[in-house]
Amino acid sequence: MFDAYAIVGFMTALEDAARAAQHAPSVFNTQPWSWRITGDTMELYADPSRQLEVVDKEGRLLLLSCGTALHHARVALAAAGVEVSVSRDVSEHHLATIHVTGQAEPASTDLAAAIRARHSDRRAFGERPVAEEELTTLRRLVEAEGAFLHVVRPDQIVELAISAEQAGNAERDDPAYQAELARWTSRPDFAGDGVPPETGVRQELRRVPIRDFDPSGEQAQAAGAAHDQGTAYVILFGRSDTPVELLRGGEALSALLLRATADGLSTSMISDTIEVEWPRTLVRGMISGIGEPYVVVRLGYLPDSAPPPSTPRRDPRDVITVVEQP
Repeated sequence: MFDAYAIVGFMTALEDAARAAQHAPSVFNTQPWSWRITGDTMELYADPSRQLEVVDKEGRLLLLSCGTALHHARVALAAAGVEVSVSRDVSEHHLATIHVTGQAEPASTDLAAAIRARHSDRRAFGERPVAEEELTTLRRLVEAEGAFLHVVRPDQIVELAISAEQAGNAERDDPAYQAELARWTSRPDFAGDGVPPETGVRQELRRVPIRDFDPSGEQAQAAGAAHDQGTAYVILFGRSDTPVELLRGGEALSALLLRATADGLSTSMISDTIEVEWPRTLVRGMISGIGEPYVVVRLGYLPDSAPPPSTPRRDPRDVITVVEQP
């Protein structure tokens, strides 16, 4: 048992962790989660009102997104020297409970620093290759979180490109998708969510196509002079697409992205290959059908350039509920 002063300190640390989790990546930057903090306990909930009805009708990407927020919070707590236990007790919209178990020496401080430094960068990466040692490190981190990582081989790049192109074509031809895209790329400033078109890139020659967040082409950035020559493409996958496995997949995705960012890599995700059934089948074949693909991630190095435009974040007061103790 902790005394009243310790509980107050832990509540502050938990609230800080929930605020850090606001920077987690999510599909279309929907940020589909909420937190409830009571004493030394912090509960994660999915927000079904933020599920994408077209892109994510089965809610897989929502759960992955919530998993990234869960891992971000865990990293922030570790960096603050707070030991916790985590139960992933998925029930209705309740996803996980973090319970403080004690104090320890701060850990994962480099990953915590990467939380605010990480951005999805859709510009073309340069010729510098991603080292095998780095990919091995990322694979081990992903496996430690309960998921798996497949590095796309050179002979599979064309197949991945075909998958991304087919997904993009299918979604572009779908009026419902276009309406959903328009909704999440034209959010009012006060919403603090969505994907501003200026964070997208123009549709230029790439090894693997990238989602077009600005079909009008008026606001998107140039992809750059490079052509993703040194880019590594990895497929994050799990044993199945049950809710708990998807939540853990999101935690693994967060671990991958934060470690890559801390190591100086730029990253972005390609989820449209998973959103459409036939392209998803192609990606499943690339991992030999041994699991369910969750998302494809691009990893690489950018030629010297300014950081990409940042994406907005929701007001923590709309996401975090703190229950005061009597």
